[in-house]
Amino acid sequence: MENLANSEFGQLIILSLGWAGLYGALAFGAIGSMMGCAIAGKAACGALLEAEGGYGKFIGVSALPSSQAIYGVVITLTLSGIDMNLASAPGIFAVGILAGLALWICAVQQGQAIAAAIKVSKAKPEVFGLSVAPAGIVEGFAIFAFIFALIVSGNIPS
Repeated sequence: MENLANSEFGQLIILSLGWAGLYGALAFGAIGSMMGCAIAGKAACGALLEAEGGYGKFIGVSALPSSQAIYGVVITLTLSGIDMNLASAPGIFAVGILAGLALWICAVQQGQAIAAAIKVSKAKPEVFGLSVAPAGIVEGFAIFAFIFALIVSGNIPS
């Protein structure tokens, strides 16, 4: 890494990776939220044809994966407060990309958990609240990634 940082091209690569990491949390969080909301939304639309009522709850829970995009925005704003230089770029890259990937995966998995909850509650409406619990557990892991990224970003050198 030291030889890479000594060349002008190497410095450009390191800084470019830092900028990619800066926006990675936002981009990956938003991509995951879009995918998770689409998965849950498709299940909600399918349930509208089969359920006798309670349509609002299906549409409402299908928006739950959108929180990961919000976490990505906050991580990006937090990382943007760090001066981008050769010392900080690797840390910004690692925090932004890894947190973004965690948010992406959590959002997709949350969408799938919500789709399963909607499917179950079509047949048994009384279990809707309990069937959404796994989606809440997945949200907890997104929050862990979010908080960890905020804490770790405070240790990135400026």
